[in-house]
Amino acid sequence: MAVLNKIRQRSLFLILIIAMALFAFVLADLFKNSDALTSKSQNIVATINGKDITREDFLQKVERAQSQMGPTATNTQVMNRVWDQEVRLAVLETQYEALGVSVEKDQMRDLLKNALTTSPEFLNEAGLFDENKLNEFIANLKEISPNPGFFSGQRITYSDWINFEKSIAANGLQQNYFNMVKAGLTGTLAEGELEHKLEGDKVDIKFVQVPYASISDSIVKVSKSDIENYIKDNKKQFEVEATRDFRFVEFKEVASPEDEKAIKKELNSYVNGRLVDERGAKDTLVAFSKVTKHDEYVNLIAASEVKFNDRFVFKSSLPAIAADTIYKLNVGDVYGPYKDNGLYKVTKVVAVKQVPDSAKVRHILIPFKGAQSAGPDVVKDEAGAKNTADSLLSILKSNRSKFPEFVTKFSSDQGSVEKEGRYDWHPYNTMVPEFNDFEFEGKTGDLGVVKTAFGFHIIEVEGQKDKKKAVKVATIAKKIEPSEATGDKTFREASNFEINAGKGDFEAVSKEANLTSRPVNGVKALDENIPGIGNQRPIVRWAFEEDAEIGDIKRFNIPGGYVIAQLVAKHKEGLMSVKDATARVSPKLMKEKKAKLIRERVSVSTLEDLAAAEKSTVKTANGVAMKNPTISGAGREPLVVGAAFGLKTGETSKLIDGANGVYMIRVEKVTPAVKLDNYQAAANRVEQQKSSAVNSKLFNALKEAAEIEDNRVKTQIQ
Repeated sequence: MAVLNKIRQRSLFLILIIAMALFAFVLADLFKNSDALTSKSQNIVATINGKDITREDFLQKVERAQSQMGPTATNTQVMNRVWDQEVRLAVLETQYEALGVSVEKDQMRDLLKNALTTSPEFLNEAGLFDENKLNEFIANLKEISPNPGFFSGQRITYSDWINFEKSIAANGLQQNYFNMVKAGLTGTLAEGELEHKLEGDKVDIKFVQVPYASISDSIVKVSKSDIENYIKDNKKQFEVEATRDFRFVEFKEVASPEDEKAIKKELNSYVNGRLVDERGAKDTLVAFSKVTKHDEYVNLIAASEVKFNDRFVFKSSLPAIAADTIYKLNVGDVYGPYKDNGLYKVTKVVAVKQVPDSAKVRHILIPFKGAQSAGPDVVKDEAGAKNTADSLLSILKSNRSKFPEFVTKFSSDQGSVEKEGRYDWHPYNTMVPEFNDFEFEGKTGDLGVVKTAFGFHIIEVEGQKDKKKAVKVATIAKKIEPSEATGDKTFREASNFEINAGKGDFEAVSKEANLTSRPVNGVKALDENIPGIGNQRPIVRWAFEEDAEIGDIKRFNIPGGYVIAQLVAKHKEGLMSVKDATARVSPKLMKEKKAKLIRERVSVSTLEDLAAAEKSTVKTANGVAMKNPTISGAGREPLVVGAAFGLKTGETSKLIDGANGVYMIRVEKVTPAVKLDNYQAAANRVEQQKSSAVNSKLFNALKEAAEIEDNRVKTQIQ
């Protein structure tokens, strides 16, 4: 009780102690993660000219972009594309707001009209854009939201439509802004006259060139301090992002000779058939040559990588490596196993027939609700569409001259309406299967109704030509891939290497294991592609982890194997290191030092004396112009040409440090440009050049001047 009383008496003291302990804990965590004190919220992906881009908004746009770009685009590619779009939008919005530029209702209506002017959903009977149809479509989308409607055969929600309108408005704003900038760029008559003089003023010169190559590189020394000083004097050119260097070895899981032998053995069991399996149990398997139900045998029993296709093909469609042999087989014959494109295959000829290699048809497409590419205005169900097609067919059988009229009135295939429903000569197997079978397996003049995924087609075969042999084949294919035992062996080898490299020298362990250690330098935080192994974001993320230390080693799973990587160097954001800048800076400094040496050894004042001293010759270059500062026999030399236009006729220059050597020149003749009565044409060219530069240079200039805080790495969205 006495203890409890003491605690009660000192309760305030205890509360203060606990509070201070908690506060210290929080402070310790903050100092450990200093970003919490200095950075913006983890929810802000970027701040551009004071405008925040939130994580939620950014990822929603990434999700939409991913669906548009498709599965072949990597996550990083999609994110980088959205990032570029967001930066562009934010940078330009700053300009719009400063100038009060906006898209008003009338312009928005015109922008939508221009964007949708060819969309059949919004055309009236005369084929003209109908704004009422557009308003009705938008109202309907809003009413059924969040459920989707259809636009050009694609599902679209009201939210999607709003985003579409925003993108149209953004393009309109950009065009308005760019046009305003262009309107302020004119070519004056004075600029036109200058342009004319730059093009037309010509000088003839004599010159002596002392090439930099005349001094051996071994004589000139560029020191580390020289490069350091150059970097300091030209900081803007050498600002770099944080980068990482690492090296890696790759362990590939590839099928062994034993694995391939096992695959061929399995395929031979289908070729020859069997009565018992490998364990001796009864397992009757019919030989491939005697099979009649090819789809069941190939797709289910053999579980082939290549599914049975019940269509005829020409020789050109057979595997190139075996086409000649397969094409000569009799019906029922089997060829293989043979290797083709990562597979072992056995192929059987199922049937042979003569097929035209091309056909010409016309058709009328009657879609039904739910058919592929059917628009929102399609209301007929399947039975209704079939009745319409049959009714039209009955009329056409007695009067085929009505075909063009019916195409215009009934067909939904906009790609062929303007051609009276016609698809001119096209190869076999171009169309969907049902359409293809009708036009190639029938004869010229056939007229009938065929159902496909797009609806009911009324087809007339107008021509066929060049019948030749086609074959129907069944192929059992097995992927050439490593067995489980081979995979286990590769894993053990990769694991052992990881352990040994962690204990010793990475390069030495690589050589001992007969593996190639490949260096990867200058990787940035948002990179994803690693030379030789492709998209490997996990490796890049690991290299940029805060607790990753130089020398750390880690194993990564990659498609078809493993990579063991070692972090070699961490380069901070700032100025490029001397080592990295050497290849870029050293040649420039060598030229400067060589120019100095040439100047020190030359004490002449005439071309002839210089040529004699340097065992060279006096050369001639006529018609040299400022607009294209190239000297015949010496190359592009802007400084030398500029100096020539500063000399009088007969005057000799002092030594000039050019791009390719040190020069002395003498002006022989000056030919002024022909004077014009009016320089408006040249002024117009100047204005056009300025206007063209807006499209290519304006945004980049605005972006360079913008304040962009990129937090993608900190917010861990990459």
